Amino acid sequence: MQTSTPFVYPPLDTLKRVANDVWIVDGPLIRFGPPGLKMPFPTRMTVIRQSGALFIHSPTPLMPDLRTELEALGQPRWIVGPNRLHYWWIPDWHRAFPGADVYLAPRIVEQARGRIDFAYRPLDRDQGYSWDTFITTLRVAGSFMTEVIFFHQPSRTLLAADLIENFETEKVPFLWVRGLMWLGGVLAPDGQMPRDMRLSYRGQRAALRQAVKRMIALAPDRIIIAHGRWFESDGTAQLQRAFRWLL
Repeated sequence: MQTSTPFVYPPLDTLKRVANDVWIVDGPLIRFGPPGLKMPFPTRMTVIRQSGALFIHSPTPLMPDLRTELEALGQPRWIVGPNRLHYWWIPDWHRAFPGADVYLAPRIVEQARGRIDFAYRPLDRDQGYSWDTFITTLRVAGSFMTEVIFFHQPSRTLLAADLIENFETEKVPFLWVRGLMWLGGVLAPDGQMPRDMRLSYRGQRAALRQAVKRMIALAPDRIIIAHGRWFESDGTAQLQRAFRWLL
């Protein structure tokens, strides 16, 4: 991966192979946070193929060239918003691929404030999905946000969104942003669950611990995250490191 460009991971909006039938797409920079303190976030989507059907996790913008690349792989069948903050481009994907099923984590519709005005399926359980034979689903329920984690069994790849963030200092040109990321516990190589998110799980700490233990028991080889440098190897060890404060 390149590390010279601030914040993002070029080339953007194009498929990058990770493993057999697994690709990532690095997307544009977004800014998120309260007014006056919006932080920069690089974005990332994951694509998994199964018998020509595509599982689209946390969609980034559907650019024309990217659509052409995807259609050469197969046809989107599942479009997934894994937590309440990862939904923005889903309506564009739904319009482009109306035959795909849209699956949304709890509270996305509330967060989207009218942007989701079409039928969707809830990510409200850990089993009973049409992808169960090749993807394991695990809900991590919190008071503010439920994040749904996915584990691609053939490649031993774990997909997360905000449960771990891992920002590289050399890609963050502003010292004040680095400082805030350090305070938030999300600077590489020791990226973890953001401290503000930890606080939102304080009432579900025991359930969060059990969910993390389940993830560790899956023994992932790699972990793909939405924001920052993802973990290309030693996935199980990375989980143990990132959640040592909890375990």
